[in-house]
Amino acid sequence: MGIRDRLSRLLTEAPADAEAIEYEGEWWTWGQIQETARGVVKALDAVGLPAGGRVGVVLENRPEHVAVVAAVIASGRCLVMLSPLQPAARLAADIDRCAPPVVVAGAEVLARAGVLSTVTAHGAALEVGTDGTVRHPGGTVSPGAPAAGADVVVEMLTSGTTGPPKRVHLRVAQLDQALVSGGQTAKKARLLSRSASLVATPLVHIGGLWRALACLATGRRMVLMPRFAVEPWVGAVERHGLRAASLVPAAIRAVLDAGVPKERLTSLQVVTSGTAPCPAELADAFFRAYGLPVLMTYGATEFAGAVVGWTLPLHERWWERKAGSAGRAFAGVELRVTGEDGAELPVGRSGRLEVRTEQSTLGGRDWTRTSDLARIDADRFVWIEGRADDAIIRGGFKVQPETVQRALETHPAVREAAVAGLPDPRLGEVPVAAVEVEPGLPVPDTAELVALCRARLTPYEVPAHIVVVDALPRTPSSKVSRVELLDLVRARLAQQERGRRIKEEQR
Repeated sequence: MGIRDRLSRLLTEAPADAEAIEYEGEWWTWGQIQETARGVVKALDAVGLPAGGRVGVVLENRPEHVAVVAAVIASGRCLVMLSPLQPAARLAADIDRCAPPVVVAGAEVLARAGVLSTVTAHGAALEVGTDGTVRHPGGTVSPGAPAAGADVVVEMLTSGTTGPPKRVHLRVAQLDQALVSGGQTAKKARLLSRSASLVATPLVHIGGLWRALACLATGRRMVLMPRFAVEPWVGAVERHGLRAASLVPAAIRAVLDAGVPKERLTSLQVVTSGTAPCPAELADAFFRAYGLPVLMTYGATEFAGAVVGWTLPLHERWWERKAGSAGRAFAGVELRVTGEDGAELPVGRSGRLEVRTEQSTLGGRDWTRTSDLARIDADRFVWIEGRADDAIIRGGFKVQPETVQRALETHPAVREAAVAGLPDPRLGEVPVAAVEVEPGLPVPDTAELVALCRARLTPYEVPAHIVVVDALPRTPSSKVSRVELLDLVRARLAQQERGRRIKEEQR
């Protein structure tokens, strides 16, 4: 049974009074989910969108939006992800660029300046209410509107940490492998489960969507948070006695900073962490505080989830020797490291990580060359060492942002650093950095940080500018946004230039 069949069964056979999604203290039943899904399919049929048609969904962390996702996929149509987290002008531009013939969104999103007019310029708009009702505020589907590929089920946004988000086409076979065939539904005969899973990351990104679909694929009840916040997250763990939960590195740090009492997390046996590398020292701090191992995973949108990670047995045996590794390849996943010429490198050599799996957009026969630099040691543990496409070329010299980041984070007052390449008319690019300071410690001045870098890095690796901030800019999935980091540095440089001019005028 594939994911489409699984969702179809849930939307027709799940008991109407069974709890489906807890949201802000209230339960949506399967009856409510089914009624919303029927309304969506009826509206799509009414505007003339056939099976295989593309449906743009401005996807918010709300129960009715989960119902929309289930309806679109189960009906054989393609889900085109649109982020509600971007400003109105950017959302309108995104809709204009990908031009889905139907866009489904909440009333607040459609009321934003320019959004509804952009939708109706390309096709039909459908508004889904917070009560699950569906209405058609305008627009029509043009005859012969391009359909998705025959096996494309989701057009998924990447995280957009290094530039504008890209769209990746996920095939139904990928989701079947990741969510059904890959072991997510071991008890296939059982339609629903009384166990619960927490979804606290944005549904519009692969981590949130994967967790929501995993809940549906296994029939588990879903605890859906509008966004991550420490107290609601802890409350959900306590209320449902959760044995496992997921936290991105920034959220792990937030739980530690909040000083959450250990007894409030006693039900947990493990915490998983993905979306961004989790520093070994952060995982160790969480283990010391709560006795909970943090199991890191590595994946990408192109793989519809994780392909490498830690398990509890691996953690018990190897953590002291392999802390900082991304873990080992999961079942059904092959890995290799290659050089710039594409030739496979020996064990322990660093190069470009390549993956072969049925979860890939290329299928299980071809190798997918990632943008990640990695090495695989003799014990088959994977060590992610940076991203090839993040390399900063400064006057012909290559600078890896992670190298500079690690140097800055050796300063005792620096909690976390981020580095990006700033365009430079003479050198092409120069590295710039922002650092987030540990609470309660003296704020280091930039001269001190520059001196630290000069002591630890080659001259061309030293950042041209360093900005000290209270909090690093982040994407909705809690990764550091290098796009916003560059905006922040530019704003600081402009401020300094204005100050310099004022001083000159006062002389």
